[in-house]
Formats: sequence, structure tokens, C-alpha cells
Amino acid sequence: MPGETGLSRTHRIVVINDDTDFLTLMSDLLTDVEGYEVQICREGNHAYQFVKDHQPDLVILDIRIEGQDIGWAILECLTLDPKTYPIPLIVCSAAIRELQMHQELLDQYGIDVLPKPFDLDTLLEKVAEGLERGTRRHRASSL
Repeated sequence: MPGETGLSRTHRIVVINDDTDFLTLMSDLLTDVEGYEVQICREGNHAYQFVKDHQPDLVILDIRIEGQDIGWAILECLTLDPKTYPIPLIVCSAAIRELQMHQELLDQYGIDVLPKPFDLDTLLEKVAEGLERGTRRHRASSL
């Protein structure tokens, strides 16, 4: 069943975004349709600690939060912290030019990009791929 591992544990996904419509869509799709546990963080200045506290299986992060490009700072904190580094990230943003400018850095850290607007099937594919990457990282680190 989607959203479950061999241990029958539901995958936990944190979505960091300040757009209520986007959050509703993500929550409905990922929770009701796919069976994931979704936790939402609307405030960029609390996002890094939110992820540290919740230790999700995947993070979906917008770059522009509260009208600022705070997502890049969140991304940097998450990729530099040994406790959050293994958590797969998907950057979901309409800031296409910024995403292109930072593509090399995103690739270096294995961060997936989902430009807005996006196809829902593409979103679900990227979520499944991200969760699989996280599962492989977790297995490798526990050996």
C-alpha cells in the first residue's frame, strides 16, 4: 500500500509553504489519496526547527515564504545539519529562474525540484522517489 514500508509505518511528510490553497491540495492529495501523514509548517522562521523536531521521511519546501526567499536559508540549514541531512528534500516553487541559478547546488545535495505549476502525477512520482531515496539512506546508515 502506498505510504507504507515493510514495517507498515506510514511515511511522514513535512510541507513548508505559506499558501493555504497549496497546503490544502497537498494535504488532501498526500493524506487522503496516498495515505501519508502530512505535517504542515507555514512559518519560514520556524521551519528548520520544525523539521528537526518532527524528523519526517520527506520535506517539500517552497523557496518563497512570507514574500521572501527564506527557503534557501532553510535548505542550507537542513543540508548542513547531520540530523536533517539524510531527509530527502523536494523544492517546489514557481521561482523558475532562481531554481535554474541554483541547479548545480541542488544537484550536489541530491535535492529534487518540482517547478510550479506541476502535474499531480509528477508530484506523486517525485514523492515516491524521494521516499525511496530516504529509505536507502536510512538502510545504508544503519549498516
